[in-house]
Amino acid sequence: MLSILLTIWFLHVAAMMSPGANVLLVSQLAASDRARSAVFAALGVTVGAAIWALCAVLGVNAIFQVFPGLRLALQVAGGLYLLYVASRLWRSGGVALGNAGPTVSSPAAFRLGFLTNITNPKSALFFGSVFAASFPAAPGMGLQAAAVAMIVTNALCWHMLLAYLFSRGRVRQAYSRSRGIANRVAAAAVGALGLGLLAATLREARS
Repeated sequence: MLSILLTIWFLHVAAMMSPGANVLLVSQLAASDRARSAVFAALGVTVGAAIWALCAVLGVNAIFQVFPGLRLALQVAGGLYLLYVASRLWRSGGVALGNAGPTVSSPAAFRLGFLTNITNPKSALFFGSVFAASFPAAPGMGLQAAAVAMIVTNALCWHMLLAYLFSRGRVRQAYSRSRGIANRVAAAAVGALGLGLLAATLREARS
């Protein structure tokens, strides 16, 4: 059981450390002097990870295989949402993700984190494939519960760490000196993720 959990832990940590929409969201909020908002965004991302991990354990990946249209529809929704976030960030100029105002409320930040993660069905496919490759043929409920709990702990610790590191004074000072450029770069990165998801969905629908 321990070796299985270690395998899942390693794969999940490696996936989280690769730049993506979740990392961009939390780090950008923290660097723009919104540490509290970044923490709530991290909590939203973690809840999304918990739901996807639980869905993977319950076999949602199999449902996606039987009904591919459902997964494609969710991918389109996820791509469009990322483009929406990117457009608001681009228009906001020197303002952080979320509301184009001086603050991002805790509920709004939580919602941003949750929606950014939950609208990406690749999370379900990732967890489904990792669990399928790592679990034995008939995994017990204890192993499944431990795997989901570990995913939640990983996601919470990693995104809270990002919120802490990017809210440090030196990082905020560097960000404030190039706030407009940093926001535009973040907007371009989030937009690229959204366009990539839509393009992959279109290719898959045509095949």
